[in-house]
Amino acid sequence: MFFVVAYISMPYSLSPHSVVWIDKGGFSWYLKDVATLANIFFLVGKHMNILAHFRVITRHRHQVMKNCIKAGIGFQGLFHDLSKYSPAEFIPGVKNFQGNRSPNEKARERFGYSSAWLHHKGRNRHHYEYWNDFVPGLKKEMPVKMPVKYVIEMFCDRIAASKIYYRDRYDDSFPLDYYTRGDTRRFLHPHTADMLESLLHLLKNQGEKAAFHRCRALLKHEKKKDSHV
Repeated sequence: MFFVVAYISMPYSLSPHSVVWIDKGGFSWYLKDVATLANIFFLVGKHMNILAHFRVITRHRHQVMKNCIKAGIGFQGLFHDLSKYSPAEFIPGVKNFQGNRSPNEKARERFGYSSAWLHHKGRNRHHYEYWNDFVPGLKKEMPVKMPVKYVIEMFCDRIAASKIYYRDRYDDSFPLDYYTRGDTRRFLHPHTADMLESLLHLLKNQGEKAAFHRCRALLKHEKKKDSHV
């Protein structure tokens, strides 16, 4: 027989003499107080959230990378959402993990804002929130036109997010439905909104193959335009 001292700093009252006795033969547990058991369950639960959150964000990233390859921005896709593995984003993600929706939504319900999202949106250019700036002529902050390659990454991101959270229920109409429900257009520059909406409608009506073909055509057109500048 041997013992493990279970003195864990958690939001429960735990006495210093709390000890977990483990019998090597029967692996039976002897608990000195209920608080120790509560702490163990809390710790195991958090460890499960760590693994689950890591799996979700990694599966999402891999799905976006696949989409980016099909859309013609494969190299760019390698760097997608890397900030989610930083402590500033990963730790809140674990604490607010649910599995069926973004941890940012749970954080907003709890605190009124998401610290992980505030960190994320300022470091990832495929989010339209990154592209807000002060417009001197109008003397106010407004959405500015997004470069084509980031609009396409945003499109790839929205497909992947819908697939991750809806799983077997996913179909090609879901990304457009999510965009419409959020009344997202009012937050975008008109040019950005038109491009994203055209891709989402094409996805819904003709599927991924046609939508990714349009993405590659948009990139090709943009490169030709840049070469003449």
